[in-house]
Amino acid sequence: MLILKTLTRAPLHGYGIALSIKRFSHDLLTVEEGSLYPALQRLLLQGWVKAEWKKTETKRRARYYTLTRTGRKQLGLELSRFEQMVAAIGRVLQDA
Repeated sequence: MLILKTLTRAPLHGYGIALSIKRFSHDLLTVEEGSLYPALQRLLLQGWVKAEWKKTETKRRARYYTLTRTGRKQLGLELSRFEQMVAAIGRVLQDA
């Protein structure tokens, strides 16, 4: 969900996605390479993102990921499920 949401802002390479998540969470969330790249591969296989090779600002070759229309729909579903989960946890944590 975080990767999909991050890609709504702009196409990014893997390192850029990790930095963006870290920045927007005020350094509370970090995504390690060992988790990020397998997740991106799964998103590609699902058709939720597409990728193309481009040059970075530092002239290095990197794979840039873009959210697809199907990915936007999936993000909506994921956000809805997340909101339901947060509401359910809130109900459990409320004093009786």
